[in-house]
Amino acid sequence: QVQLVESGGGLVQPGGSLRLSCAASGFTLAYYAVGWFRQAPGKEREGLSYISSYDNRIFSADSVKGRFTIARDSAKNTMYLQMNSLKPEDTAVYYCAATVPTPPNGLDPAEWDYWGQGTQVTVSS
Repeated sequence: QVQLVESGGGLVQPGGSLRLSCAASGFTLAYYAVGWFRQAPGKEREGLSYISSYDNRIFSADSVKGRFTIARDSAKNTMYLQMNSLKPEDTAVYYCAATVPTPPNGLDPAEWDYWGQGTQVTVSS
């Protein structure tokens, strides 16, 4: 059974950092494109960053470039999202996703097949 489980969310002050983890089971993450998305209340789900399945290229949305870093640890079958310089507008439920092959528009949530349950990130003083 394919499963993705996020962890690492929580409450952080503006300017702080968090690292989200997403552990995969039932499939080998190294063979898939992997990505991170978020959804704030009343807004559509937004693509943040993803790694392609074949050549491990990284693509990121302009809103998080220079602040968020995606990574994949094949030995642990786990992916990560390191988030720095967090802002109140980063408050959202964060989701990891996987699919194969790499979508033509990887920042479009509709092109991804497997999803985690989400983890809440709240940025507030």
